[in-house]
Amino acid sequence: MKTLTSKLLIAVVIYCAATYAVNAQTIDLKKELAKIEETRNGFMLAIKEKRYQDLANFATADMQSTHPGTEDWNKMRSLGAERGTFPYDSIFMNPKETVIVSDSVAYDYGVSTVYFSDKDGKLMELHDTFLVILKKGSDGIWKLHREVASAQIKYFDL
Repeated sequence: MKTLTSKLLIAVVIYCAATYAVNAQTIDLKKELAKIEETRNGFMLAIKEKRYQDLANFATADMQSTHPGTEDWNKMRSLGAERGTFPYDSIFMNPKETVIVSDSVAYDYGVSTVYFSDKDGKLMELHDTFLVILKKGSDGIWKLHREVASAQIKYFDL
């Protein structure tokens, strides 16, 4: 999993480096970064408020997500299976890097904390390092498109 995450990140970074200078001239980065933050905050709020039916507003129809495969993460997914792709009670995403790759593709790279209740109702907490690829639709809204997460936590100095 670590190798897959590393290869994916390297590919995205190389692509970003090749296109960033051109995009900075043609894209209102401040505006687009604010839209991405709006999507991220809306996604976190929908989960916190248990509005699972609204999650489709924050993800592409073909969203794919790869969560950590550790015992704790598998337990959480089992307990929240009826919720689908996002089986937790709440999430706090803390991106350390958000890069707009083109007018329709961007990524967030950072750490997150998810909270869920175990079978006895005890609040549990899990951490991960994530890479989320976002796509901007024809409506101008950024949506989660791909996510790869690792239980190996990266502490950033960015």
